[in-house]
Amino acid sequence: MKLLAANSNRPLAQAIADYIGVPLMEASVRRFADQEVFVEIEENVRGEDVFVIQSTSFPANDHIMELLVCLDALRRASARRVTAVIPYFGYARQDRKPGPRTPISAKLVANLITSAGADRVLTMDLHAGQIQGFFDIPVDNLFARPVLVADIQQRFNVDNVTVVSPDVGGVVRARAIAKRIDADLAIVDKRRERAGTSEVMNIIGDVAGKDCIIVDDIVDSAGTLCNAAAALIENGASSVVAYIVHPVLSGPALDRITNSVLSGVYVTESIQLTEESRRNSKIKTVPIAPLIAEAIKRISEESSVSSLFDDQNQSFIKAIK
Repeated sequence: MKLLAANSNRPLAQAIADYIGVPLMEASVRRFADQEVFVEIEENVRGEDVFVIQSTSFPANDHIMELLVCLDALRRASARRVTAVIPYFGYARQDRKPGPRTPISAKLVANLITSAGADRVLTMDLHAGQIQGFFDIPVDNLFARPVLVADIQQRFNVDNVTVVSPDVGGVVRARAIAKRIDADLAIVDKRRERAGTSEVMNIIGDVAGKDCIIVDDIVDSAGTLCNAAAALIENGASSVVAYIVHPVLSGPALDRITNSVLSGVYVTESIQLTEESRRNSKIKTVPIAPLIAEAIKRISEESSVSSLFDDQNQSFIKAIK
């Protein structure tokens, strides 16, 4: 097995390598003066099982291009199998046609990754699960749920917790976590007037006197998240925190979180936080490298990945201890 890290999230790649006990490959992923991407693999990969670790986060197009060039370089260097490890799949929200004459960009990116030379894809918490079907190669979609559940159980008294979905679309995700910590479930019913804005309409469920935990896969501009938190407090919640898998945090997100009623926002390392985000006292990270590293090991060993999530995450907790 060999691990190749591009430039989107080097700290996560190093943490994965440290867990597995395999050093990152010697490689150069750089730009020419005109910003063209150039990749040079500096060690032999002929016949090797290679994993390329690259989130397609901001700047998304640059990071996608780095991934594609890395895949092509490895294919031309005769790697036996190349797996694209994409902790955050950036185009996942463009999974359908929202109107006439619009693209399905997630499918386009899937085609590009396959054509560039990937033999399989390993990703985490796809915004839309059907994107797995956009690929004509195997796709393993990991869930951060075991890690989030373990962190919640460590930090909070779950006897007084209510898990909250910030919209109807996230109910399945929130219900899965609520079930594993034996907590109540609430739903924020909202109406989105236009893209990028949301208006909270109603809280479905009893949150009075509860410590509420909002669970979602992506926080982008944080408008929905902060509006939901405010609505929960208005309905009598004692406190509100959020657990988010992918911290996109674009535009006014940090200001909104700072000025919100949220006590904390816990995010994974799927996207490397900016320096400003790391300095924000409300934003805290939940390590996700052991989960991804364990999945990489199992793929390389041709053993079960799905068993990581059996028995209410106990198998995974034992695996990383």
